[in-house]
Amino acid sequence: MAVMKLKVKIVGSKVHGAGYQVFLLKHAINLALPGLSTYNWEENGQQEVIALVEGDEARVSAFLQTVEKSKPEHADVIKVTFEDYYGDVGRTSEVAMFCSFVQLDKAVPLLLDMRDDLKAVRKNTDMIPQMSEDLKAVRKTTDATLSEIKGMREDIQPGYAMQFRQMQADVRVIKDRLGIV
Repeated sequence: MAVMKLKVKIVGSKVHGAGYQVFLLKHAINLALPGLSTYNWEENGQQEVIALVEGDEARVSAFLQTVEKSKPEHADVIKVTFEDYYGDVGRTSEVAMFCSFVQLDKAVPLLLDMRDDLKAVRKNTDMIPQMSEDLKAVRKTTDATLSEIKGMREDIQPGYAMQFRQMQADVRVIKDRLGIV
């Protein structure tokens, strides 16, 4: 079985920072390609991802078909080209380790920010017992105010009842005069 080496060049306005190297690695591993090296490049103001691929012809061809037909979701690709390559190609496992380190490098600052945010949340939740005591004090004041209002209503009610009886009597007189039953 003949070993094939190719240089794949993926050009576009957004191919860096779009997950292209991980995308290529995933497909190389799925196809059991023994050789893969990837790196970002920029030429003539265009972003490029370069992939050096090594393996038997069937696996390399399948890899190329995948690269030509699909891309990471956030990538914007203008063209994909490939040409024979005669230099050294790194091991796919080395790219896997490199991608892991790159992803960790991106994740660590985010995890540290999340840790700091959690500390702030804990600090705020530590105030909840004090807030609970404040709410109890408000409830006591509210209960006292409600009792006072109920007492006022009871004081006023006899007057309302007398006024209501007087209004009923006035309505009866008016109905009698008008002949309404």
